[in-house]
Amino acid sequence: MTEIEVKKTQESLQDRLAQVVELLQRQRVVEDLTHRQEGHHHDLVENLVHRQNLVELQRRLDDLHSADVAHILEALPLDDRLTVWQLVKAERDGDILLEVSDSVRETLIADMDDHELLAAAKEMDADELADLAPELPRDVVHELMETLDAQQRERVRSALSYDEEQVGALMDFEMVTIREDVSLEVVLRYLRRLKELPGHTDKLFVVDYDGILKGVLPIKRLLVNDPEKRVAEVMADDPVVFQPEEDAYDAAQAFERYDLVSAPVVDKNGRLIGRLTIDEMVDLIREESETEVLNMAGLREEEDIFASVWRSLRNRWAWLAINLITAFVASRVIGLFEGSIEKLVALAALMPIVAGIGGNSGNQTITMIVRAMALDQVSPGNTTRLMRKELAVALINGLVWGGVIGVVAYLLYGSWSLGVVMTAAMTLNLLLAALMGVLIPMTLTRLGRDPAMGASVMITAMTDSGGFFIFLGLATIFLL
Repeated sequence: MTEIEVKKTQESLQDRLAQVVELLQRQRVVEDLTHRQEGHHHDLVENLVHRQNLVELQRRLDDLHSADVAHILEALPLDDRLTVWQLVKAERDGDILLEVSDSVRETLIADMDDHELLAAAKEMDADELADLAPELPRDVVHELMETLDAQQRERVRSALSYDEEQVGALMDFEMVTIREDVSLEVVLRYLRRLKELPGHTDKLFVVDYDGILKGVLPIKRLLVNDPEKRVAEVMADDPVVFQPEEDAYDAAQAFERYDLVSAPVVDKNGRLIGRLTIDEMVDLIREESETEVLNMAGLREEEDIFASVWRSLRNRWAWLAINLITAFVASRVIGLFEGSIEKLVALAALMPIVAGIGGNSGNQTITMIVRAMALDQVSPGNTTRLMRKELAVALINGLVWGGVIGVVAYLLYGSWSLGVVMTAAMTLNLLLAALMGVLIPMTLTRLGRDPAMGASVMITAMTDSGGFFIFLGLATIFLL
């Protein structure tokens, strides 16, 4: 899809969201007007108008892809969201529940009764049920498991037995398997008898009679080779394979590195038990990216933008409390030099520059380090070299930009000594920012925490307090 096509699709989705919002607003306006009217036909008029708007809204929703409906639901306040949700056809509930974010899904499930939840879940595959099951009421899950056949029940239990960050929790059980001793013509006839192929089928999995994976047959090889050839002659016998206990994010990186669309999942004995597909990997990468952004800002979890005030407070208060403590520490650092600031008022005007530039530089460093750690580019063997490189970058930036602001300080206040102090303080604070930008995520990792957790808050605290102390300390020593 070209950039222009992507832009058009996005614009179309935004237009449809605007149309849904307009219909909801029109419905509220008409309801307000009819409520104010009096007469025998009041209820009839209200019901007709109400029904007309809902029919138009439902028609628009029916034309949308499930992912687009999910986007619209996430962009609506709770009352409007539930109104739209009630208009979605029951057979689409399951697909949409899988597309919306976790926080929004919770509000939708809370609005559904057990019968509706069971109806939605029955349309899902085993891997999809495993994704949704932890968020469903226990009695619904129990009843749902009773309705599944033995194979489906075992697949769901298998997927639920793995941690959500493991390959086993994401693998798909719908796949096409073939034998290596048959001809390509036999394989083609077999495929024609199937009603449809599982989504993202770019290869067939070759197994023996015990289910042991022998290789994969890419569809493109199947189509271009002589139909008389045997599968064993054409298949790839060294495919990229995963085990269910492996880290899912490592698998996602492998998908990107090897341009995979699907890949087999095997147990310790080499028996084929499932497959990974590109759609799950894309979703995982997106979720990981969103989580990192939230963690760096000090948010504990994904938050529904229209969540209640209390829920948003619970999500945000912890790191705000920590930030308040660090801000108090920074204010106490300034308080240590009140006498210096009173004697040289220029210090009060210049010290935010030192702290601000240090915080920005630290955030740049910490972002690069967290990204490198996520891509497994940081190891004990290259940590020292990485530290030297970041300190060298900070030193050069400090001397260059510190020199610039030093000249500005001289031009503003006519003091070369103040300019030199400004340059030195800027350089030292950038060095501190670089040091902390490397140490903070690495320390969090060694403690078993997400390296991005509150990183932005912590680096800002260090550069603020450190910057104030360095600048005001140097000024007190050399200027007063």
